[in-house]
Amino acid sequence: MRFVRYDDDQLGLLTDDGNGVIDLTDRLGLDGDEPLVEYIEGDYDASEYEDEAPDHDVEDVEIGSPVGRPGKVIAAPLNYENHIEEAISDKDITTDEWFSIKDKGYFLKAPSSVVGPDHGIELPFEDRRTDHEVELAFVMGEEAKDVSAEEAWDHIFGYTILLDISLRGDQDRSNRKSYDTFTVIGPCVVTADEIDDPQDLQMELELNGERRQYENTGDMVYTCADVVKYASLGATLEVGDVITTGTPEGVSELHDGDTIDAEIEDVGSMTVDVTGRDVSYADANVQKGGQE
Repeated sequence: MRFVRYDDDQLGLLTDDGNGVIDLTDRLGLDGDEPLVEYIEGDYDASEYEDEAPDHDVEDVEIGSPVGRPGKVIAAPLNYENHIEEAISDKDITTDEWFSIKDKGYFLKAPSSVVGPDHGIELPFEDRRTDHEVELAFVMGEEAKDVSAEEAWDHIFGYTILLDISLRGDQDRSNRKSYDTFTVIGPCVVTADEIDDPQDLQMELELNGERRQYENTGDMVYTCADVVKYASLGATLEVGDVITTGTPEGVSELHDGDTIDAEIEDVGSMTVDVTGRDVSYADANVQKGGQE
């Protein structure tokens, strides 16, 4: 099943052709702000509605992130060898600075940075480079703490596409990856039983019709289960938390007016528009000040 969150707090199923939405909120009596989390925790079963006629055309609703405000967004750093080489060659990092999940863990993105594909990306500064990164992500379906990689698969509810938008610079990763609209998730979350092998999915990102990223998830350094294992060491992963697994090579700069088309095999595709603001980082940067 492919779950979508639409028009702020409605939960639905995408039809097989991806053109329609079957409402679940009314059929199941959901009334919370996070209907997907409510669905998972309430042990509902939407399978009986899969063949219903759609209640809405996709074009007539606003598709949001499957989880509107996750408790945590956990991100794996540099999880594809070719992107590690790319980052070193671009001098985003040095050979001594690059780190893996095993060495230095994960980083967090602010939940407030999460939006759906129909919302779009807003570049915060006109004078700072901002890049796209396409990633396979997943939503947790059960609490997990100190789990093994073998156990981790059973805690994943489903898979989705995530755009990790990144401001380049010297700030901490969590800072420059947490601006508003910098975590685009969607258009749906596909339940784990629908994915034969999450480590064998083709990912693609086109920028203005030109392919920039194209990679198979089998090329990850650490698998989805590995990421859950490391993220759950001493910290409880909760239902609705979003975990993302790193991006391959091909990241490039975004500009006002760009259009991103992102697709992951068996998961879905989404089109995201990019807009800019007439704001300078140099002018907006925090200056020392305060009360005398």
